Amino acid sequence: MSGLNPETQISDNTAVSRRAFLQGTGLLLGFALTAASTEPVFAAPVLENEVTGIFAPNGFIRINPTGAITLVMPMIEMGQGIYTSLSMLLAEELEVPIDQIQLQHAPPNHALYANSIIGIQNTGGSASVRAFWTPLRQAGAVGRNLLIAAAATRWGVDPMTCRAKDGAVFDASGSMRLSYGELAEAAAKLPVPPAANVKLKEPKDFTLIGSRTKRVDSSIKVNGRALYGIDKRLPGMKIAAVAITPVLGGKAKTVNEKAALAVKGVRQVVDIGEAVAVVADHNGAAKKGLEAAAIIWDDGPNGNVSNADIVRQLEQESKKPGAIARNDGNTEKALAAAAQRVDAIYQVPFLAHAAMEPMNCTAQLRKDRCDIWVGTQAPTITQSQVAELTGLPIDAIKIHNHLIGGGFGRRLEPDGTILAVKIARHVDGPVKVIWSREEDIQHDMYRPYYFDRLSAGLDEAGKPVAWAHRIAGSSVMARYYPPYVKDGLDPDAVEAAAEPPYALPNIHVDYVQVEPPGVRTSWWRGVGPTHNVFVVESFIDELAHAAKQDPVAYRKGLLGHNPRALAVLSLAAEKAGWGLPLPARHGRGISVQFAYGSYASQVAEVEVAADGSIKVTRIVCAIDCGMYVNPDTIEAQVQGGTLFGLTAALHGLITFKDGRVEQSNFHDYLPMRIDEVPVVETHLITNAEAPGGIGEAPTAIVSAAVNNAIFAATGKRLRSLPFDTNSLKSSS
Repeated sequence: MSGLNPETQISDNTAVSRRAFLQGTGLLLGFALTAASTEPVFAAPVLENEVTGIFAPNGFIRINPTGAITLVMPMIEMGQGIYTSLSMLLAEELEVPIDQIQLQHAPPNHALYANSIIGIQNTGGSASVRAFWTPLRQAGAVGRNLLIAAAATRWGVDPMTCRAKDGAVFDASGSMRLSYGELAEAAAKLPVPPAANVKLKEPKDFTLIGSRTKRVDSSIKVNGRALYGIDKRLPGMKIAAVAITPVLGGKAKTVNEKAALAVKGVRQVVDIGEAVAVVADHNGAAKKGLEAAAIIWDDGPNGNVSNADIVRQLEQESKKPGAIARNDGNTEKALAAAAQRVDAIYQVPFLAHAAMEPMNCTAQLRKDRCDIWVGTQAPTITQSQVAELTGLPIDAIKIHNHLIGGGFGRRLEPDGTILAVKIARHVDGPVKVIWSREEDIQHDMYRPYYFDRLSAGLDEAGKPVAWAHRIAGSSVMARYYPPYVKDGLDPDAVEAAAEPPYALPNIHVDYVQVEPPGVRTSWWRGVGPTHNVFVVESFIDELAHAAKQDPVAYRKGLLGHNPRALAVLSLAAEKAGWGLPLPARHGRGISVQFAYGSYASQVAEVEVAADGSIKVTRIVCAIDCGMYVNPDTIEAQVQGGTLFGLTAALHGLITFKDGRVEQSNFHDYLPMRIDEVPVVETHLITNAEAPGGIGEAPTAIVSAAVNNAIFAATGKRLRSLPFDTNSLKSSS
């Protein structure tokens, strides 16, 4: 872990015996590793030669002679609770209470900290628990076995007669005890066994995994001590407000630099073409200086792009055959012979992320190194792209990662960091670049616009005998992970469409890549499934209606081969009181999905007023995510993810006119208000299956459940998002 020295020292009233550990990760430190603490420590990196006898059997564990236990956290916390869940995995096998574990952000290192599901060091895809379920438990088990071996050697007994508990090793009688700190130096000298050779606990023996556990980061967030990227402070640091070309591909034409510099506190104006930054002593001066600069832009080649143009392009391209994602049976023949045919076109819009913490990055560029303080979901990608930009060697790019105030995929992209480094080239000393809310929304990398064509054939009993689904939209994967795209097929764009949970004897799914001009697209809180589940589950409801069957009963008839999907469907329907009477213009709708390794079903209850306004009153969610770590975290994720998806379904819409994004802040890119928020209930299915992902699953499933409930309430079928309330007005 060379090159990760703590840079600043902070002291508090806690006794320090050797040194204080401070802010290496952007989280408030001020705890000493030697002192007892009532809350977890977010520790600074430790060089192995700084403290003799440090026990570091693998990339995840550090135990020093004072007894401090540090988990080198491979993933980043952005509100999803991963610091707690991954700490629980390590603590379970290491046999320590979770409140004895301190956390340290991992440095960029694919070899040690790659997410095995994604293939790189990356927090996303609802993959953190899935990827580290085994490695972190193995890390803890290896550490525990070595500590037991060290104690047994000191006592001259068989290691099999010793046991570990609460951060100490005991002999068979329980009369002899050595803490992990006392054993660290001796354990560090023992050969490390292969992780695969170490026996892990059976689920029946878990004492921590599966239990409701207090989040390790709650206290510092409640008392305001948690530090995010935007909170970074450095000696001599300047603040930069930034204006980015409003049209992709444009550049600044004129800048009133003199007027900007006349603002008190403004130090310089940096024009890098695609953006202009005003650098000042504080944010207020920087913003005033930016306004005074009165920038006039050259729009470049995309100044005429409009939403209508983009939709027209998608519509035309969607008429062409695409890369085949699935082709079972003979769909064309089955459609021709079907007793009934149903056709539909579905559309979903561009969506912004609108995280509560707007984009920001602090950078300091020197001749021989570049230091970056930022919250990023992809530290290695960020590091490599900055190295390419600056020409510095990769190990000269120091990423100081932070807590993230909302990621949702936005901070998988390094564009904000690249922009900050370009500005830092012109600034002497560190500079923090902060995007305004308007810059953040109008220069996002958006969830793609998708245009879907579907056709289904039903037999005399209403059962589907043919299913055709064509997806047209831009490919995030082709840009971000090119090797994953084979023969033109983006696997993310077709997720939850190529493998719907239902038995469909003849199914054809293909994908047409369409890249609209003037728009940057990227990951959202789920990409493919957030549109495909809406489309597939809304269309299945259309088929149930065409077959004159109850939507739940219709789905059950297609899920006999899929017991886990059937189980979540049945549980959600039961808990929601499916079939119970509702008042006029009230309705229930259901949806089912398999995505991110988890099965889920939601029932939504809605009320549609005479003026067409929609009130979602209740959401009932059944989840089968296999073995789960912390039920509290899952419930929080279901609530948060559901509301994120519901916000998009009710309000989410990014549109373009004259190459510009028309929305700018929360007045016209609306988040849900508190009076709109429904009750969200979560029901977990317990089983011994491998863990699945949770963070994005409820976001993907909710829009279809609400859409189907709207149809049940009004008899009107909506095929695009956000929901068009004008079409729902009562004619009576």
